[in-house]
Amino acid sequence: MDKFMTWMTDKFSPKVNKIAKNAWVASIQDAILTAMPMVFIGSFATILAIIKDYWPAFPDLSPISTFSFGLFSLFISFLIPQSVMKHKGIKGVEKQAGLAGVAFFLIMIFPTLSGDGGKITFDLNAFGTGGMIAALLAGLFVGLIMVLFAKLKFISDDSPIPDFVAVWFNTLLPIIVVLLVGWLFTFELRISLYDIVNSIFSPLIQLGSSFWGFVIIYFLGFSFLYSFGISSWVIYPVQVAIALPAIAQNQANHAAGEAVTNIFTSEAGQLFLIGGGGATLSLCIMLAFMAKSNRLRIIGKASLIPSIFNINEPIVFGAPIAFNPILMVPMWINGLVGPIITWFVMKWGIVPIPYEPFQLWYLPAPILAWVTTKSITGLLLIVVLFVISWLIYYPFFKVYDKQAVEQDLEMEGK
Repeated sequence: MDKFMTWMTDKFSPKVNKIAKNAWVASIQDAILTAMPMVFIGSFATILAIIKDYWPAFPDLSPISTFSFGLFSLFISFLIPQSVMKHKGIKGVEKQAGLAGVAFFLIMIFPTLSGDGGKITFDLNAFGTGGMIAALLAGLFVGLIMVLFAKLKFISDDSPIPDFVAVWFNTLLPIIVVLLVGWLFTFELRISLYDIVNSIFSPLIQLGSSFWGFVIIYFLGFSFLYSFGISSWVIYPVQVAIALPAIAQNQANHAAGEAVTNIFTSEAGQLFLIGGGGATLSLCIMLAFMAKSNRLRIIGKASLIPSIFNINEPIVFGAPIAFNPILMVPMWINGLVGPIITWFVMKWGIVPIPYEPFQLWYLPAPILAWVTTKSITGLLLIVVLFVISWLIYYPFFKVYDKQAVEQDLEMEGK
């Protein structure tokens, strides 16, 4: 265990953090995080839809979700090229890069033009999470072209011409290249880049959304890597690329009266993150009210309110769980048990599979369970998962508390 901890600390963690700081990976992360408020708005629309279930006269606010969560890919196509410029240190052209990203994405999703050019028709599903992979690649492609042409300037930086005019001319060539590529494939060759991208990535998405994909991705991102101080945001782009299209498909299937089958959604994943990654709320309660170590009791009480709202950085880095072999092990176990149980109870139909977008992960677990599953069995699942997490953490807590008491006495003796 000591050798493994040393390897993870000295070799693995620095390499993963280096990948996370890569300009291209960081740009995807930034873009998704920037667009998340639009997903939150769609979640609020889900809450308000519950009111309409009991009060039919309440207005239909579903268009709010359509023009927030339903335009997620369109937002991403703007934000990724903009973020690439920022991370690559290419100043002054961020907005132009973003606009080029939107233009290329709109061409990429194969719009239909009327004969006189007076009307243009888009598939609205492509604007939502159904077009997310295409939007990611469109944004990265535009970012790449803008980076390649960054040193090729018609007007130099020391020119007396105003900066905004210089930007106009210096971004003309890369944007023309971007639009020409889109025009060639869509309007001349009549090849849908959107369909090609989806067909290429479909097997990978299906593999990732399988049982093993669900368990491994949540275990790695929210328990294993997290226990080594590596933020779950490292794996977030992969998770989102699978989960958001899945919940959108579930929503469409439910509206059409068809079966809801996609379990790998963020809404399902929220159910077992009770207190945050590794289901740490039970451990936090133990530390706050059962620890004999004064230090651990203080940490537990200070972390309790954030943990109720699924924010567990205070306990992960304060107890600490991170780099602590005694508490890392139960965190890993919970990181496997939670996804496994959740998958099977949904696969067997015991708990309904979520079909509406609800990304307000910071709400207490019982509220999340009720809103996402709309069932008593969803609430019972939370209770069962909490009890199991308690049983898993308890023996490790007792060992660590005893060790902490001895450390406290040593410190007092000094």
